[in-house]
Amino acid sequence: MDTGLKEKAEAWLRADPDPATVEELRGVLARGDGADLADRFAGDLEFGTAGLRGVLGAGPNRMNRAVIRRTTAGLARYLKATVPDVATRGVVIGRDGRRMSAEFAEDTACVLAAEGIPAHVFPSLSPTPLVAFAALHLNAAAAVVVTASHNPPEYNGYKVYWGNGAQIIPPQDKGIAAAIAKVEPANQVPLLSRSEAHARGLWRDVPDSLGEAYLDAILGLRLHGRGSDSSIVYTAMHGVGGVWMERALQRAGFLNVHVVAEQHQPDGTFPTVRFPNPEEPGAMDLSLATAERVKANLVLANDPDADRLAVMVRDGAGTLRMLTGNEVGVLLGHYVLVQGTTRSTRPHVVTTIVSSTQLGDIARELGAAYDEVLTGFKWIANRALEREKSEGTRFVFGYEEALGYTVGTVCRDKDGIGAALVFADLAAWCESRGQTVLGYLEEIQRRFGLYVSAQRNFTFPGAEGAQVISRIMEGFRRSQPSRVGALGVKSVLDYKKGEKLPPSNVLAFELEGGGRVTARPSGTEPKIKYYFELKETLGSGEPVEAARARAEARLQKLIEAFIALARERGQPEVGA
Repeated sequence: MDTGLKEKAEAWLRADPDPATVEELRGVLARGDGADLADRFAGDLEFGTAGLRGVLGAGPNRMNRAVIRRTTAGLARYLKATVPDVATRGVVIGRDGRRMSAEFAEDTACVLAAEGIPAHVFPSLSPTPLVAFAALHLNAAAAVVVTASHNPPEYNGYKVYWGNGAQIIPPQDKGIAAAIAKVEPANQVPLLSRSEAHARGLWRDVPDSLGEAYLDAILGLRLHGRGSDSSIVYTAMHGVGGVWMERALQRAGFLNVHVVAEQHQPDGTFPTVRFPNPEEPGAMDLSLATAERVKANLVLANDPDADRLAVMVRDGAGTLRMLTGNEVGVLLGHYVLVQGTTRSTRPHVVTTIVSSTQLGDIARELGAAYDEVLTGFKWIANRALEREKSEGTRFVFGYEEALGYTVGTVCRDKDGIGAALVFADLAAWCESRGQTVLGYLEEIQRRFGLYVSAQRNFTFPGAEGAQVISRIMEGFRRSQPSRVGALGVKSVLDYKKGEKLPPSNVLAFELEGGGRVTARPSGTEPKIKYYFELKETLGSGEPVEAARARAEARLQKLIEAFIALARERGQPEVGA
């Protein structure tokens, strides 16, 4: 075993405040598992624009109590240096139901308290959008939610919001990371006990009235405003959204709601799914079975921290079909713009550079302000805030294709509960018109065009994989294609130049006829991601399914042509 690694591990053991991870690391040393040790000490878990996320375990490259305490000390010191009234406003703390979430949340509160910063702590499990709402409602200086969202059960995370209710962006993320780097070893980080923090008024339970305020706020987002007797199936995916979604739907007049019982209670082991992400194959099987049993026309699914939403509806043949993230985004965006725009203030909608361009076409025709931003909801929320301040626009909707949506300004982050409630309202509105949800989508497509999209991911792990991904991206920069299959390339947007948006390693190829291909490395996984979109015009009276089949065939050819171009630029045959 490498001597330097062993010395790092022994130093970590001396500073680790958690007996469980001390025992774990001692076991690794006793086994002489050099590869495991090297991975654990490959570097510090990176604090990025969403905070921390990683596998639970001992070592600086894992999520554990030592990392949480040092991270919180750095956050506290950065807040004290940049937010003069932080000791008055405090920081909100929430958590999901994953393993170690309770311990991480308590350590966060107790370190903040030792720094003289009040912690507004949710006394029980809390959906991520509720924490973001609380940051605004309590006028807090920041918020922390302990969650790994839809990652597998061995993960946990630490997401940070600023006082404006949005996730942190540069320079806050870099400033916090720099402050963390200066923090003393974990066993030297000051920490009040929970009882002492309570006694000093530095641990404050978030009152139940805040949850009621959140429910009232999202109920106010409805545009149709009337419930329905139609059957709805809902799954919490073993997460923390269940009780909140049930209460919201009941108050809105949706009284025929059937929950997926096997996935309704919070359980951080996610026993019925390997990946608790509605997009993953098999994750919706129990929802589908429940919906067929109760004859539901609408299925709503949250991910475990309830910030994402998946939707299934019935097609003309009576088969339940999963809507894509872009389809849900276009439906909600059009609904909000057409049914909800009654005030004189110009409405504003935002999506990302890898989501469908259709929302932009809709916004322009309806006179709404529109923006495309980098991938990540932090950019959506902060762009909305910027234009509200500079132009007086009214943000009404934002979405990203990875199942993230928010309606209005109740929550400055994606909100799977609020979005689900508004989608149920949309479905009830369609029903009142004698129309299905897919019928409404077809109405939009006949007016604005039929857009089809797809995504392809290729995984290349390790340092060698990172070089492969870099070689592909730089290959496209050096040798930009003039065509992708049958379609000419009108223009190439290199977001690395930072001309309109913050610099990001993303390339977009704008195609003839309204299509687009976008390439980017994942920010959290060893993957390169390709996003494809084509626009198809429906003929007069043409069945939408015929046009869709034609578009999907064209899309498949586009995908094959672009991947061939990627292989010419260094992408291996394997890796999918």
